Amino acid sequence: MTLPLIPPMLATPGRLPPVAQDDRWAYETKQDGQRVMVYLPGDGTVLLRARSGEDITGAYPELRPLGGALGGTAAVLDGEVLALDERGRADFQLLQNRMGLAHAPARAARRAAQVPVHLVLFDVPFLGEPLVRLPYTRRRAHLAELQLTGAHWSTPGAVTGHGAEALAATREHGLEGLVCKRLDSVYEPGVRSRAWIKIRNMRAEDVVVGGWLPGKGRLTGLPGAVLVGQRAAGGLRYVGGVGTGWSHAERTELARLLGEAASDRCPFTPVPRVPGARWVLPRLVGEVSYSTRTRNGLLRQPSWLRLRPDLTPEQSAADLPDEFV
Repeated sequence: MTLPLIPPMLATPGRLPPVAQDDRWAYETKQDGQRVMVYLPGDGTVLLRARSGEDITGAYPELRPLGGALGGTAAVLDGEVLALDERGRADFQLLQNRMGLAHAPARAARRAAQVPVHLVLFDVPFLGEPLVRLPYTRRRAHLAELQLTGAHWSTPGAVTGHGAEALAATREHGLEGLVCKRLDSVYEPGVRSRAWIKIRNMRAEDVVVGGWLPGKGRLTGLPGAVLVGQRAAGGLRYVGGVGTGWSHAERTELARLLGEAASDRCPFTPVPRVPGARWVLPRLVGEVSYSTRTRNGLLRQPSWLRLRPDLTPEQSAADLPDEFV
């Protein structure tokens, strides 16, 4: 059977629905992986497409048996490919070692043996016929009836109502966040819809500025990003570059402060490989938000919150967590 091409429906960043509307929404764990649309034509094969529409089937050979999971039933499923760490939590850095291997089958097979992936399924916009006009509750019921559970795929449940508790649980367990889905919402292919709301759990910490990168385009003459670190083993360990979070006026003021602190010496130990970096004396403290850390302690999705002129690098709470030292 020739299946229709269905781009994934996308969620809009936002906040929890009002308490009075809580029971009109379902809540699912926000996964930190690669979004995929799974095409099962009913002939035993499977086709995986990334959000871009690219065929990425070859990157994940352990998911090929899913092609026969529904027998002759044709379906299009919506889900996320994850790589799990030793604690069973999604680790995007691990997954990055699997991505991009769609056209390198031998390497993909070796990586699959080392770091197997897991596919979580959360919607079914096509099952023998289009289901995109059905409400979320009915599509979810159809998906549950398929009983798609295997060594490398599963269908996690969703919670109706209790949004505040669900969000708190994701924070408590160190998960990326929550996706809120209106119970009566239809499936909108390729649309970033207000019927789906994503909430990312963000953390905030103090960092010490040790360098910067020149901006380009409209940011020419201004810092495009600052290079930041945290204390570790008596030195300053690089934890990443931050390029968002400033107004134009704030970025201009930051350029002045960086100019006054210019230095020929890198303050980070070890010296990070950052082409084009300009170093400064490590005396500016800032606060940044971020989602998670990579396995070697780098901040993921960092954004600048504010300067901390009330703190010196010695007074700040800018210590790298022990597990990354």
